[in-house]
Amino acid sequence: QVQLVESGGGLVQAGGSLRLSCAASGRSFSRNNMGWSRQAPGKEREFVATITWSGGSTYYLDSVKGRFTISRDNARNTVYLQMNSLKAEDTAVYYCAAQTRVGAPYDYWGQGTQVTVSS
Repeated sequence: QVQLVESGGGLVQAGGSLRLSCAASGRSFSRNNMGWSRQAPGKEREFVATITWSGGSTYYLDSVKGRFTISRDNARNTVYLQMNSLKAEDTAVYYCAAQTRVGAPYDYWGQGTQVTVSS
């Protein structure tokens, strides 16, 4: 069974930091693009960061540029999202996702981890 399991969410004050982890099991995603998406109450899900399989190229949502960093450790089949200078508007459920075919929708998703930033 293929699983993506997120961890590292929690409650943090504005200006603080959190590091999310996404551990994959059941298959290797070392040759696949990975990403982090989030969904706040009443809002649509949006991708905040993605990373190519090699880690050579990344994408960031404008609102998180300079504050969030996505990285991966293919040997550990794990993707990370370092979040610094957190703001109340970063409050959301954060999901890890994998894209097994280039250009196709992300097709593997984790169950999500809650990030709450208090102002």
